[in-house]
Amino acid sequence: MSQISQTPLSALRDLLVGTLIEGENDPASSAIGYGLTLARASGAHLTVQSASWRLSGDEAWIGAFSEGEAIVDRRLDEVARAVAARAAGDAALAGIVCTTEAPSLPYPEIVARLATTARLYDLVVLDAGPRTFDLDREAIETVLFSSGRSVIAVPPGYAAFSGRRIIVAWDGSAQAARAANEALPFLRAAEAVEIVSVGDEALIHEGVPGAEFAPHLARHGVNVTINDLSPADGVADTLRAQAGLFRADMIVMGAYRHSRTREFLVGGVTRSLLRRSPVPLFLSH
Repeated sequence: MSQISQTPLSALRDLLVGTLIEGENDPASSAIGYGLTLARASGAHLTVQSASWRLSGDEAWIGAFSEGEAIVDRRLDEVARAVAARAAGDAALAGIVCTTEAPSLPYPEIVARLATTARLYDLVVLDAGPRTFDLDREAIETVLFSSGRSVIAVPPGYAAFSGRRIIVAWDGSAQAARAANEALPFLRAAEAVEIVSVGDEALIHEGVPGAEFAPHLARHGVNVTINDLSPADGVADTLRAQAGLFRADMIVMGAYRHSRTREFLVGGVTRSLLRRSPVPLFLSH
C-alpha cells in the first residue's frame, strides 16, 4: 500500500479548482497552485476549470459594441486556455492526474456553471482575492449555497497547500459542526488543531460549547486543544490575530450563519475574512 493511501487526506478522491478570468492582466491564481499541491498530497484526481467572463451577447442593442467586445472575449478566452494548459503541464510534471476545462460564459452563467460542476467533486478550491467586480466572492458564495460542497478559499500568496496547524472557529452552530466534520481529513492529518470560540458566554452557549465538541474530534484521532477568547476587536479580527499566534495554516469555519442579505447590510465574520484572510479558509454552509 502506498504512503499516500495511508494518510487521512486520501479520503479526498477528486478536487475541483475554479478560477475566473476577468482581465488580461489578472494576478496569478493561488487556488491553482494550492489545488495542485493538495492533489499531490492526497493522491486525488484534479480538475481545473479556468473560465473567462464573456462580455458579448446576442442582444441587438449592443450591436455597435459587439465587435470590440468580441475581440476582448477572444483575448480572455486565450488567457483562460493558457492558464488551463499551464496547470495541466504542471500537473503532469508532478505526476497528478488532471483534466482541464476553459468555458467562456456570460455572467451569471459563469458562476452557475461552477456551482453545478462542484456537485461532482469532494471539495472545491477557489481564489479569495480582490477583483474589480468581486466575482471571486460571488463564486464562493454560490458554490457554498448551491452545490452542497465545502470550499477552500485561498487568499493571494498561498500557492502551496499546508495543513500542519489548523484552527477550528467554533460558535456551537450547525454550520460550524458541519465544517469541522467535512474538514476531518485535514484535521486528522494535522499536527495540532485548536478549537477557538470567540464571543461572550451567552453567545457561545446558544449552541454546543467547544469543550463538548472536542471529544468528538479526539475520537477521530485529532490532536485537539480548546481556546475560548473574548472578541475585544470583533470576531473576525480576533480570529486573524489568533491564527497568527497559533501559526495556523488553515481556518475551518461554518460560513454565513446569518443570511447573505444581513451580512451584506451589517457585515459578518465570513465576508470580513473573505476580504482579508491571513490563511486559506475551509468553509462549509
